Amino acid sequence: MNGFQRVRKVLFGLCMIAVALFLILYPSDETYMVIVLILSLGLAIAGIKDVIFYFTMARHMIGGKMILIQGVIILDFALLTGSLTNVPKIYILLYLIGIHAFSGVVEVLRAMESKKSVEGPWKLKFSHGIINFLLAVACLIFIRRANTALLIYSLGLIYSAVVRIFSAFRRTSFILIE
Repeated sequence: MNGFQRVRKVLFGLCMIAVALFLILYPSDETYMVIVLILSLGLAIAGIKDVIFYFTMARHMIGGKMILIQGVIILDFALLTGSLTNVPKIYILLYLIGIHAFSGVVEVLRAMESKKSVEGPWKLKFSHGIINFLLAVACLIFIRRANTALLIYSLGLIYSAVVRIFSAFRRTSFILIE
């Protein structure tokens, strides 16, 4: 990771913290629309990035079609998320619970695989996955209280930002083959 990538990662983490603090300090009915917009925009950017990566480089790689399929599925989720603006808040909260639970389980499984195969930063991935899953459970417990679930989502956003900033300052290792 070069210096520009580190700075970009830190700035994005700081923006995530600012958005989360805004959501905590100014809760309103429009806050859910902001969450839907953030999720939809983030998923759309990730999906478009994967599709562009496929057409520029991954189509020549082994398993490159999986990147295309992943990008299209993420783009579909972005469109689905963007269409959730006219549904009741409970469905948005259920969608957030599903996203946190799924990403938590996937992160824990990736950490366990990383622990078995490579000596690396698996503990950070594992803790990030556990926190994501616990946030999903906490959202499920407090689903009737809209502001509490919003607070839990914002705290999850802050935690993800802190992990992103922390990983930007972590030393990256690389293998040199001569």
